[in-house]
Amino acid sequence: MKTRRMIAATLLSVAGLLLTACGGGSGDSGDGPVTLSFQSLSDQPAAIAATQKIVGDWNKAHPDVQVKIVQAGWDGVYDKLITQFNAGTAPDIVHYEAAGIAPFATDGYLADLTQYLPEAKRSDIPKGVLDSVTVDGKVIAAPTELQSYVVFANKTQLQQAGVTIPTGASMTWDQLRDIAKATTKDGKFGLGWGLSSPTAAFVALAPGFGGKYFDGTGDKAQLSVGQGEQALPQLVDAMAHQDHSILPVTLTQSGTKALAPFYAGQIAMTVQGSYQAANIAKDAPKGFDWVVLPPLAGSAGPAQAANPQTLSVNKDSQHVKEAAEFVDFFTSTENLAAINEADALIPPTTSARKALATKLAGKNGWDAILASGEHPTSAPYLFAGKYAQWKDTVATPAYQQFLGQKIDAAGLAKQLEDGWKSVSK
Repeated sequence: MKTRRMIAATLLSVAGLLLTACGGGSGDSGDGPVTLSFQSLSDQPAAIAATQKIVGDWNKAHPDVQVKIVQAGWDGVYDKLITQFNAGTAPDIVHYEAAGIAPFATDGYLADLTQYLPEAKRSDIPKGVLDSVTVDGKVIAAPTELQSYVVFANKTQLQQAGVTIPTGASMTWDQLRDIAKATTKDGKFGLGWGLSSPTAAFVALAPGFGGKYFDGTGDKAQLSVGQGEQALPQLVDAMAHQDHSILPVTLTQSGTKALAPFYAGQIAMTVQGSYQAANIAKDAPKGFDWVVLPPLAGSAGPAQAANPQTLSVNKDSQHVKEAAEFVDFFTSTENLAAINEADALIPPTTSARKALATKLAGKNGWDAILASGEHPTSAPYLFAGKYAQWKDTVATPAYQQFLGQKIDAAGLAKQLEDGWKSVSK
Protein backbone atom coordinates (compact mmCIF):
# COMPACT_ATOMS: atom_id res chain seq x y z
CA MET A 1 0.00 0.00 0.00
CA LYS A 2 1.31 3.44 -0.88
CA THR A 3 1.83 5.17 2.43
CA ARG A 4 5.03 7.21 2.16
CA ARG A 5 4.32 10.74 3.29
CA MET A 6 0.82 10.73 1.91
CA ILE A 7 0.26 13.97 3.78
CA ALA A 8 2.37 15.62 1.08
CA ALA A 9 -0.47 15.04 -1.34
CA THR A 10 -2.67 17.50 0.57
CA LEU A 11 -0.23 20.26 -0.31
CA LEU A 12 -0.53 19.71 -4.04
CA SER A 13 -2.63 21.96 -6.20
CA VAL A 14 -5.83 20.75 -7.81
CA ALA A 15 -4.16 21.09 -11.19
CA GLY A 16 -1.35 18.84 -10.05
CA LEU A 17 -3.78 16.23 -8.81
CA LEU A 18 -5.58 16.17 -12.12
CA LEU A 19 -2.36 15.02 -13.72
CA THR A 20 -2.78 11.63 -12.07
CA ALA A 21 -5.08 10.74 -14.94
CA CYS A 22 -2.08 10.88 -17.25
CA GLY A 23 -0.49 7.97 -15.40
CA GLY A 24 3.22 7.72 -14.79
CA GLY A 25 4.50 10.70 -16.72
CA SER A 26 4.25 9.21 -20.23
CA GLY A 27 3.66 11.84 -22.87
CA ASP A 28 1.49 9.79 -25.26
CA SER A 29 -1.23 11.46 -27.27
CA GLY A 30 -2.69 8.17 -28.52
CA ASP A 31 -1.15 8.78 -31.95
CA GLY A 32 2.46 8.32 -32.93
CA PRO A 33 5.26 6.78 -30.87
CA VAL A 34 5.24 5.98 -27.18
CA THR A 35 7.10 8.66 -25.24
CA LEU A 36 8.88 7.74 -22.01
CA SER A 37 10.12 10.33 -19.54
CA PHE A 38 13.55 9.67 -18.05
CA GLN A 39 14.44 11.81 -15.05
CA SER A 40 18.26 11.92 -15.07
CA LEU A 41 20.36 13.23 -12.19
CA SER A 42 23.67 13.23 -14.06
CA ASP A 43 25.29 16.59 -13.38
CA GLN A 44 28.82 16.36 -14.81
CA PRO A 45 29.20 17.59 -18.41
CA ALA A 46 30.82 14.35 -19.60
CA ALA A 47 28.14 12.23 -17.91
CA ILE A 48 25.33 14.37 -19.33
CA ALA A 49 26.83 13.95 -22.79
CA ALA A 50 27.19 10.19 -22.31
CA THR A 51 23.56 9.93 -21.15
CA GLN A 52 22.37 11.95 -24.14
CA LYS A 53 24.28 9.66 -26.49
CA ILE A 54 22.76 6.52 -24.95
CA VAL A 55 19.27 7.97 -25.21
CA GLY A 56 19.98 9.13 -28.76
CA ASP A 57 21.14 5.66 -29.75
CA TRP A 58 17.98 4.15 -28.27
CA ASN A 59 15.69 6.64 -29.99
CA LYS A 60 17.36 6.04 -33.34
CA ALA A 61 16.95 2.28 -33.00
CA HIS A 62 13.39 2.45 -31.57
CA PRO A 63 11.29 4.94 -33.54
CA ASP A 64 8.11 3.65 -31.90
CA VAL A 65 9.40 4.16 -28.33
CA GLN A 66 11.04 7.51 -27.77
CA VAL A 67 12.76 8.48 -24.53
CA LYS A 68 12.77 12.10 -23.40
CA ILE A 69 15.37 13.19 -20.81
CA VAL A 70 14.07 15.32 -17.94
CA GLN A 71 17.23 16.84 -16.51
CA ALA A 72 17.11 17.11 -12.72
CA GLY A 73 19.70 17.31 -9.94
CA TRP A 74 20.62 15.47 -6.78
CA ASP A 75 19.68 18.26 -4.38
CA GLY A 76 16.25 17.62 -2.88
CA VAL A 77 15.51 14.70 -5.19
CA TYR A 78 14.12 12.50 -2.40
CA ASP A 79 11.39 14.98 -1.47
CA LYS A 80 10.77 15.70 -5.13
CA LEU A 81 10.12 12.02 -5.80
CA ILE A 82 7.75 11.81 -2.84
CA THR A 83 5.71 14.65 -4.34
CA GLN A 84 5.84 13.17 -7.83
CA PHE A 85 4.76 9.68 -6.76
CA ASN A 86 1.96 11.01 -4.57
CA ALA A 87 0.69 13.21 -7.41
CA GLY A 88 0.93 10.47 -10.03
CA THR A 89 3.39 12.60 -12.02
CA ALA A 90 6.57 10.61 -11.45
CA PRO A 91 8.65 9.89 -14.55
CA ASP A 92 8.51 6.52 -16.25
CA ILE A 93 12.22 5.93 -15.59
CA VAL A 94 13.71 7.07 -12.30
CA HIS A 95 17.42 7.70 -11.77
CA TYR A 96 18.48 7.59 -8.09
CA GLU A 97 20.60 5.45 -5.75
CA ALA A 98 19.97 2.26 -3.81
CA ALA A 99 19.94 3.99 -0.42
CA GLY A 100 17.15 6.32 -1.53
CA ILE A 101 15.08 4.13 -3.82
CA ALA A 102 14.43 1.21 -1.45
CA PRO A 103 11.69 3.00 0.56
CA PHE A 104 9.77 3.75 -2.63
CA ALA A 105 9.88 0.06 -3.50
CA THR A 106 8.60 -0.85 -0.04
CA ASP A 107 5.72 1.58 -0.50
CA GLY A 108 4.76 -0.05 -3.80
CA TYR A 109 5.79 2.63 -6.28
CA LEU A 110 8.33 0.66 -8.34
CA ALA A 111 7.92 -2.12 -10.87
CA ASP A 112 9.54 -5.51 -10.35
CA LEU A 113 12.22 -5.70 -13.05
CA THR A 114 13.13 -9.34 -12.47
CA GLN A 115 11.24 -10.59 -15.52
CA TYR A 116 12.61 -7.84 -17.75
CA LEU A 117 16.33 -8.11 -16.96
CA PRO A 118 17.85 -11.18 -18.63
CA GLU A 119 19.35 -13.83 -16.38
CA ALA A 120 22.70 -13.26 -18.07
CA LYS A 121 22.64 -9.64 -16.92
CA ARG A 122 21.58 -10.47 -13.38
CA SER A 123 24.36 -13.04 -13.12
CA ASP A 124 26.81 -10.38 -14.37
CA ILE A 125 26.04 -8.26 -11.30
CA PRO A 126 28.05 -9.19 -8.17
CA LYS A 127 25.86 -10.49 -5.34
CA GLY A 128 26.53 -7.55 -3.04
CA VAL A 129 25.39 -5.12 -5.71
CA LEU A 130 22.34 -7.17 -6.70
CA ASP A 131 21.35 -7.42 -3.04
CA SER A 132 21.35 -3.62 -2.85
CA VAL A 133 18.59 -3.38 -5.48
CA THR A 134 16.51 -6.34 -4.30
CA VAL A 135 13.54 -5.69 -2.01
CA ASP A 136 11.31 -8.52 -0.80
CA GLY A 137 12.80 -10.80 -3.43
CA LYS A 138 12.10 -8.36 -6.28
CA VAL A 139 14.71 -6.54 -8.35
CA ILE A 140 13.41 -3.00 -8.10
CA ALA A 141 16.24 -1.23 -9.91
CA ALA A 142 19.14 -1.82 -12.26
CA PRO A 143 22.48 -0.62 -10.87
CA THR A 144 24.38 1.79 -13.12
CA GLU A 145 27.39 3.24 -11.26
CA LEU A 146 29.38 2.51 -8.11
CA GLN A 147 31.55 4.69 -5.92
CA SER A 148 34.36 3.35 -3.76
CA TYR A 149 36.65 5.06 -1.26
CA VAL A 150 40.26 5.16 -2.41
CA VAL A 151 43.55 6.79 -1.43
CA PHE A 152 44.95 9.46 -3.73
CA ALA A 153 48.66 10.11 -3.14
CA ASN A 154 51.21 12.74 -4.13
CA LYS A 155 53.77 10.43 -5.69
CA THR A 156 56.60 12.94 -5.35
CA GLN A 157 56.06 13.40 -1.60
CA LEU A 158 55.99 9.67 -0.98
CA GLN A 159 59.22 9.20 -2.92
CA GLN A 160 60.92 12.08 -1.13
CA ALA A 161 60.01 10.47 2.20
CA GLY A 162 61.61 7.21 1.10
CA VAL A 163 58.28 5.41 0.96
CA THR A 164 57.92 2.41 -1.31
CA ILE A 165 54.68 3.03 -3.14
CA PRO A 166 52.39 0.02 -2.54
CA THR A 167 51.41 -2.17 -5.45
CA GLY A 168 49.36 -5.32 -5.71
CA ALA A 169 45.75 -6.26 -5.21
CA SER A 170 45.28 -4.32 -1.96
CA MET A 171 47.03 -2.48 0.85
CA THR A 172 46.23 -2.63 4.55
CA TRP A 173 45.08 0.21 6.73
CA ASP A 174 48.23 -0.36 8.79
CA GLN A 175 50.26 0.33 5.65
CA LEU A 176 48.33 3.56 5.16
CA ARG A 177 49.05 4.51 8.76
CA ASP A 178 52.78 3.82 8.35
CA ILE A 179 52.97 5.85 5.14
CA ALA A 180 51.10 8.71 6.81
CA LYS A 181 53.63 8.70 9.66
CA ALA A 182 56.57 8.63 7.27
CA THR A 183 55.28 11.60 5.26
CA THR A 184 54.37 13.74 8.27
CA LYS A 185 57.34 16.10 8.59
CA ASP A 186 58.46 19.67 8.09
CA GLY A 187 55.02 21.07 8.82
CA LYS A 188 53.33 18.77 6.34
CA PHE A 189 50.92 15.94 7.10
CA GLY A 190 50.66 12.43 5.73
CA LEU A 191 46.88 12.39 5.29
CA GLY A 192 43.88 14.62 4.82
CA TRP A 193 40.38 13.15 5.08
CA GLY A 194 37.29 15.30 4.78
CA LEU A 195 35.11 13.89 7.53
CA SER A 196 32.63 16.66 8.27
CA SER A 197 29.96 14.08 7.39
CA PRO A 198 31.72 10.84 8.32
CA THR A 199 28.83 8.38 8.60
CA ALA A 200 28.67 7.36 4.94
CA ALA A 201 32.38 6.54 4.81
CA PHE A 202 32.46 4.70 8.13
CA VAL A 203 29.40 2.60 7.30
CA ALA A 204 30.56 1.84 3.75
CA LEU A 205 34.05 0.79 4.86
CA ALA A 206 32.98 -1.21 7.93
CA PRO A 207 32.63 -4.53 6.03
CA GLY A 208 36.40 -4.50 5.57
CA PHE A 209 36.61 -5.04 9.33
CA GLY A 210 33.64 -7.38 9.57
CA GLY A 211 31.27 -4.60 10.61
CA LYS A 212 27.67 -4.43 9.39
CA TYR A 213 25.87 -2.12 11.85
CA PHE A 214 22.36 -3.39 11.06
CA ASP A 215 20.44 -6.65 11.21
CA GLY A 216 16.91 -6.93 9.90
CA THR A 217 14.98 -4.58 7.65
CA GLY A 218 12.47 -1.78 7.82
CA ASP A 219 11.06 -0.94 11.24
CA LYS A 220 12.46 -4.20 12.65
CA ALA A 221 16.10 -3.38 11.90
CA GLN A 222 18.40 -3.55 14.92
CA LEU A 223 21.70 -1.67 15.33
CA SER A 224 24.75 -2.97 17.15
CA VAL A 225 28.15 -1.27 17.36
CA GLY A 226 30.94 -3.73 18.08
CA GLN A 227 34.58 -4.18 17.20
CA GLY A 228 33.98 -4.30 13.45
CA GLU A 229 32.01 -1.06 13.48
CA GLN A 230 34.45 0.71 15.83
CA ALA A 231 37.69 -0.33 14.08
CA LEU A 232 37.88 2.45 11.50
CA PRO A 233 36.76 5.37 13.70
CA GLN A 234 39.31 4.28 16.30
CA LEU A 235 42.03 4.06 13.65
CA VAL A 236 41.27 7.58 12.43
CA ASP A 237 41.31 8.80 16.03
CA ALA A 238 44.72 7.19 16.60
CA MET A 239 46.17 8.68 13.43
CA ALA A 240 44.81 12.12 14.27
CA HIS A 241 45.60 12.31 17.97
CA GLN A 242 48.41 9.83 18.62
CA ASP A 243 50.37 9.92 15.38
CA HIS A 244 49.35 13.49 14.52
CA SER A 245 49.57 12.44 10.88
CA ILE A 246 46.17 13.78 9.76
CA LEU A 247 45.83 17.48 8.97
CA PRO A 248 43.38 18.43 11.77
CA VAL A 249 41.27 20.90 9.81
CA THR A 250 40.32 18.26 7.24
CA LEU A 251 38.39 16.32 9.87
CA THR A 252 35.89 19.18 9.84
CA GLN A 253 35.84 19.69 6.07
CA SER A 254 34.06 18.09 3.16
CA GLY A 255 36.01 15.74 0.94
CA THR A 256 36.17 18.32 -1.83
CA LYS A 257 37.61 20.96 0.54
CA ALA A 258 40.34 18.50 1.52
CA LEU A 259 41.63 18.52 -2.06
CA ALA A 260 43.05 22.04 -1.72
CA PRO A 261 45.80 21.07 0.77
CA PHE A 262 46.48 18.00 -1.36
CA TYR A 263 47.15 20.18 -4.41
CA ALA A 264 49.24 22.53 -2.28
CA GLY A 265 51.51 19.75 -1.01
CA GLN A 266 50.37 20.24 2.57
CA ILE A 267 49.21 16.61 2.73
CA ALA A 268 50.73 13.61 0.98
CA MET A 269 47.53 11.56 0.70
CA THR A 270 43.79 11.97 0.86
CA VAL A 271 40.92 9.48 1.17
CA GLN A 272 38.19 10.38 -1.29
CA GLY A 273 35.32 8.96 -3.26
CA SER A 274 36.72 7.42 -6.42
CA TYR A 275 34.83 9.92 -8.58
CA GLN A 276 37.30 12.61 -7.48
CA ALA A 277 39.76 11.16 -9.99
CA ALA A 278 38.00 13.19 -12.69
CA ASN A 279 38.30 16.40 -10.66
CA ILE A 280 41.94 15.79 -9.77
CA ALA A 281 42.81 15.13 -13.41
CA LYS A 282 41.11 18.41 -14.33
CA ASP A 283 42.04 20.67 -11.42
CA ALA A 284 45.44 19.56 -10.11
CA PRO A 285 48.33 21.98 -10.74
CA LYS A 286 50.43 21.41 -13.83
CA GLY A 287 53.10 18.79 -13.16
CA PHE A 288 51.30 17.41 -10.08
CA ASP A 289 52.31 13.73 -10.02
CA TRP A 290 49.51 11.76 -8.39
CA VAL A 291 48.60 8.12 -8.08
CA VAL A 292 45.75 6.03 -6.67
CA LEU A 293 47.01 3.48 -4.14
CA PRO A 294 45.69 -0.11 -4.08
CA PRO A 295 42.29 -0.78 -2.46
CA LEU A 296 42.28 -0.56 1.32
CA ALA A 297 41.84 -3.84 3.18
CA GLY A 298 40.90 -4.32 6.80
CA SER A 299 40.97 -7.51 8.86
CA ALA A 300 38.15 -8.93 6.68
CA GLY A 301 39.65 -7.85 3.35
CA PRO A 302 38.98 -4.99 0.91
CA ALA A 303 35.17 -5.20 1.02
CA GLN A 304 33.06 -2.05 0.79
CA ALA A 305 29.28 -1.81 1.10
CA ALA A 306 27.57 -1.31 -2.25
CA ASN A 307 25.27 1.69 -2.75
CA PRO A 308 25.02 2.03 -6.52
CA GLN A 309 23.26 4.63 -8.59
CA THR A 310 20.18 3.03 -10.10
CA LEU A 311 17.47 3.14 -12.73
CA SER A 312 13.96 2.09 -11.71
CA VAL A 313 10.61 1.97 -13.48
CA ASN A 314 7.51 3.67 -12.16
CA LYS A 315 4.96 0.91 -11.47
CA ASP A 316 2.15 3.21 -12.60
CA SER A 317 3.76 3.99 -15.94
CA GLN A 318 1.49 3.28 -18.89
CA HIS A 319 4.44 1.51 -20.50
CA VAL A 320 6.29 -0.52 -17.89
CA LYS A 321 7.54 -3.07 -20.41
CA GLU A 322 9.00 -0.48 -22.78
CA ALA A 323 10.58 1.45 -19.89
CA ALA A 324 12.15 -1.75 -18.57
CA GLU A 325 13.51 -2.53 -22.03
CA PHE A 326 15.16 0.89 -22.11
CA VAL A 327 16.70 0.22 -18.69
CA ASP A 328 18.08 -3.05 -20.04
CA PHE A 329 19.51 -1.16 -23.03
CA PHE A 330 21.02 1.57 -20.83
CA THR A 331 22.80 -1.05 -18.72
CA SER A 332 24.47 -2.89 -21.58
CA THR A 333 28.18 -3.54 -21.15
CA GLU A 334 29.11 -0.83 -23.66
CA ASN A 335 26.82 1.80 -22.19
CA LEU A 336 27.81 1.14 -18.57
CA ALA A 337 31.48 1.40 -19.52
CA ALA A 338 30.83 4.74 -21.22
CA ILE A 339 28.79 6.34 -18.43
CA ASN A 340 31.20 5.21 -15.72
CA GLU A 341 34.23 6.47 -17.62
CA ALA A 342 32.48 9.83 -17.96
CA ASP A 343 31.71 9.99 -14.23
CA ALA A 344 35.00 8.38 -13.06
CA LEU A 345 32.94 5.71 -11.32
CA ILE A 346 32.92 1.91 -11.34
CA PRO A 347 30.62 -0.21 -13.51
CA PRO A 348 28.36 -2.46 -11.41
CA THR A 349 28.64 -5.42 -13.80
CA THR A 350 31.68 -7.63 -14.12
CA SER A 351 31.70 -7.43 -17.91
CA ALA A 352 31.56 -3.62 -18.03
CA ARG A 353 34.24 -3.28 -15.35
CA LYS A 354 36.54 -5.60 -17.33
CA ALA A 355 35.82 -3.72 -20.55
CA LEU A 356 36.70 -0.41 -18.92
CA ALA A 357 39.80 -1.91 -17.31
CA THR A 358 41.00 -3.05 -20.72
CA LYS A 359 40.36 0.34 -22.29
CA LEU A 360 41.96 2.39 -19.50
CA ALA A 361 44.78 0.06 -18.43
CA GLY A 362 47.71 2.13 -17.21
CA LYS A 363 45.81 5.42 -17.26
CA ASN A 364 46.46 7.37 -14.08
CA GLY A 365 44.35 6.05 -11.23
CA TRP A 366 42.04 3.75 -13.15
CA ASP A 367 43.69 0.41 -12.42
CA ALA A 368 43.35 0.88 -8.66
CA ILE A 369 39.90 2.47 -8.87
CA LEU A 370 38.48 -0.41 -10.87
CA ALA A 371 40.23 -2.93 -8.61
CA SER A 372 38.46 -1.32 -5.64
CA GLY A 373 35.17 -2.31 -7.27
CA GLU A 374 35.97 -6.01 -7.29
CA HIS A 375 34.72 -6.69 -3.77
CA PRO A 376 31.32 -5.00 -3.25
CA THR A 377 29.36 -6.49 -0.40
CA SER A 378 25.79 -6.25 0.80
CA ALA A 379 24.85 -3.08 2.62
CA PRO A 380 22.34 -3.82 5.43
CA TYR A 381 21.92 -0.11 6.19
CA LEU A 382 20.12 0.38 2.87
CA PHE A 383 17.10 -1.46 4.24
CA ALA A 384 17.02 -0.06 7.77
CA GLY A 385 13.85 2.02 7.75
CA LYS A 386 15.07 5.10 9.65
CA TYR A 387 18.70 5.00 8.51
CA ALA A 388 18.64 8.43 6.85
CA GLN A 389 17.18 10.06 9.96
CA TRP A 390 19.65 8.25 12.23
CA LYS A 391 22.56 9.21 9.98
CA ASP A 392 21.75 12.92 10.04
CA THR A 393 20.47 13.42 13.59
CA VAL A 394 22.43 10.82 15.57
CA ALA A 395 25.42 9.28 13.84
CA THR A 396 27.09 12.28 12.23
CA PRO A 397 27.01 14.42 15.42
CA ALA A 398 28.26 11.44 17.47
CA TYR A 399 31.16 10.74 15.11
CA GLN A 400 32.06 14.43 15.09
CA GLN A 401 32.17 14.43 18.88
CA PHE A 402 34.33 11.31 18.88
CA LEU A 403 36.80 12.70 16.34
CA GLY A 404 36.88 15.91 18.37
CA GLN A 405 37.73 13.83 21.49
CA LYS A 406 34.63 14.95 23.33
CA ILE A 407 33.49 11.34 23.86
CA ASP A 408 35.39 8.06 23.94
CA ALA A 409 34.72 4.83 22.03
CA ALA A 410 32.28 3.56 24.63
CA GLY A 411 30.41 6.85 24.54
CA LEU A 412 30.29 6.70 20.76
CA ALA A 413 28.80 3.20 20.75
CA LYS A 414 26.21 4.21 23.35
CA GLN A 415 25.14 7.31 21.44
CA LEU A 416 24.82 5.38 18.18
CA GLU A 417 22.81 2.53 19.69
CA ASP A 418 20.62 4.65 21.97
CA GLY A 419 20.02 7.08 19.13
CA TRP A 420 18.83 4.27 16.87
CA LYS A 421 16.38 3.07 19.50
CA SER A 422 15.04 6.58 19.80
CA VAL A 423 14.52 7.31 16.08
CA SER A 424 13.19 3.85 15.27
CA LYS A 425 10.43 3.79 17.86
